[in-house]
Amino acid sequence: MILKRKIYEKLLEWKNETNGKRALLVEGARRVGKSTVVEEFARNEYESYIRISFENAPSSVKNYFLEYLNDLDTFFMLLSASYGGVTLHERKSLIIFDEIQLFPKAREAIKLLVADGRYDYIETGSLIGIKENVKNILIPSEERHVFMYPLDFEEFCMALGQEALIEYIRKCFAGRKPVERSMHNKAMLLFREYMLVGGMPQSVVAYISNNKSFRQADMEKRDILNLYRSDIAKIDRAYRARVSSIFDSIPGLLSQHEKRIVYSDLRSNSSARDYGEAFIWLNEAMIANNCFRSTDPDVGLRINEDRTYVKCYLLDTGLLTSLAFSEKGLVEEDVYNQILNGKLSFNKGMLYENVIAQMLKARGYDLFFYTHYSEDKKRNDIEVDFIISNNSRLRLKIFPIEVKSGTNYSITSLTRFREKYGNRIGESYVIHPRNLQEKDGILYIPPYMTLFI
Repeated sequence: MILKRKIYEKLLEWKNETNGKRALLVEGARRVGKSTVVEEFARNEYESYIRISFENAPSSVKNYFLEYLNDLDTFFMLLSASYGGVTLHERKSLIIFDEIQLFPKAREAIKLLVADGRYDYIETGSLIGIKENVKNILIPSEERHVFMYPLDFEEFCMALGQEALIEYIRKCFAGRKPVERSMHNKAMLLFREYMLVGGMPQSVVAYISNNKSFRQADMEKRDILNLYRSDIAKIDRAYRARVSSIFDSIPGLLSQHEKRIVYSDLRSNSSARDYGEAFIWLNEAMIANNCFRSTDPDVGLRINEDRTYVKCYLLDTGLLTSLAFSEKGLVEEDVYNQILNGKLSFNKGMLYENVIAQMLKARGYDLFFYTHYSEDKKRNDIEVDFIISNNSRLRLKIFPIEVKSGTNYSITSLTRFREKYGNRIGESYVIHPRNLQEKDGILYIPPYMTLFI
């Protein structure tokens, strides 16, 4: 089953750039589908291609990068011979360096290969930013960099043949009109399926190919979680235990009211300094989406970033569901169906906030939140789940977002935030299970419309 991925259009834009960089690095967490979409792109858009997977490339091929880069005619001839005699056509062939982090010398060679000008290059990799994978090499400035994430809700719906529904929702959002009731109910059901299955391609395929079997999807997700644990087990011993501790603690951390990390909960007498490198590793590996506090949300949210306050979301909400039930082994179909239909006591807020973080990140937003501590009340009197920016140089605005998993809630924090920073705000959002409505300058939208913020 081939899943339609929106990153394909980005690959096409890169290929069609007349004066663009002829090397593209596609980075993403393990198992988000990088290799599959890149090879499909090569097959469709080029006359020929060679895919070198450094996960299993023979030592002879790796040796070509060490011995023949000063003789590129021989280098390309040997590559062609090693991969079935593929004929390479100047300006019409693509060479893929798959899992480039496993052989950094190939990434370093990009500078010379792009300067040669004969072919296009796409590198794929995970853990690209981890220091162990870039030490002792010169990072090429000739590569363009794009990120790939799990399937978003739109891609999930496309996999289920629901393109028309998504297009209808898009028009409703653009026109600020509520979705017709039966269509809203259908979209909400699909969205709850998406939260449970997630967007990892193997999980989605298992779900669809087995008559919407949550259990089959759960098996795939657990394999991926074990793969991530295996990656963590290989990192520097100095912070390995802390990375592992955070990873397995994410469901518990997100179950808390404030959801931000209290370091002493991870280990007695610990501080942000003790865990800083562990959070960086999870973020660089794209296994987690870190969300930092903005102390004075304004021009350039990162300028006023406070990294001692962090919320840590898992890259995929389907994985989060499986991780939350990890002590029980495989989650039975009936348990998933009870969660889907709201018949099981379960922290929906954890899933809702994680999935919104996931969708915003896939849209290219850095994640920030806001809290204000009242000395008089001795507690936080303002808590805003997410703040994003339009990044406009001419008229920069911030957009506060509150996430509500239930139908009965208060927006006191958002109201106070708007009073405090009203002149900086472009639009305010409350994401909730109900239909779209505008009230008192706030746009209330169902979670599936996060796609269009």
